[in-house]
Amino acid sequence: MTEPYLSIVIPAYNEEERLPKTLDRIIAYFGRLGQKDYEIVVVDDGSTDNTLALAQNYAARYPQITVVTNGTNRGKGYSVRHGLLVARGRIRLFSDSDLSTPIEETFKLLARLEEGYDLAIGSRYSPDANLVRSQPFYRRILRFGFNLLVRLITGLKYYDTQCGFKALTKESAELIAPRLSIPGFGFDPELLWIAERFGLRVAEVGVTWVDDRRSKVRPLRDAWRMFLDLIRIRIQDRAGRYR
Repeated sequence: MTEPYLSIVIPAYNEEERLPKTLDRIIAYFGRLGQKDYEIVVVDDGSTDNTLALAQNYAARYPQITVVTNGTNRGKGYSVRHGLLVARGRIRLFSDSDLSTPIEETFKLLARLEEGYDLAIGSRYSPDANLVRSQPFYRRILRFGFNLLVRLITGLKYYDTQCGFKALTKESAELIAPRLSIPGFGFDPELLWIAERFGLRVAEVGVTWVDDRRSKVRPLRDAWRMFLDLIRIRIQDRAGRYR
């Protein structure tokens, strides 16, 4: 099989309502551009609804769609890792299944990779970002607190580590993905930590973002888990995992 220019990895857990609209929008967008040199990799994370069957139905109709499954619910980080390893593209982008960052923003990340960056990460909070609908106040407070912890514990100095819209070159993906170990939402800082450990060039790019009130993130529970994940990153780094 020929190597596509772009792979789009979509982790999906119980997304029977949102996934069809997302796939339709991605296919329509690249259709308007006349772009055929791409693939979509849907990673089903052990969904208990009709997500897997829907994705497989799309794959039967569209040859550019591949569906893989984790078997059981393993977490977003595990799903992204799985998708990045399965993907074949020279550029590998992962996006949340709700397209809170519209697929039309892809060109912004690709432009930075074309400039020579190894990773381009979408940012909801950098000065050039465009928030069409912001998060509720309590989520903004938790986001600010988590970003502060990221900076204090890991030293990563980004406006937004958690935006689910990131693109990597093939070489970067194949370097980083096998070393990812955090299965939950805390995988984003781990990905950036590994990138910096290997001296990769990272561009933070302001993107358009529309908050989806149906987010799978549970603020208090997941914030605690992500805090523990930051500690885990430092412990694993000392143990030599990221060499």
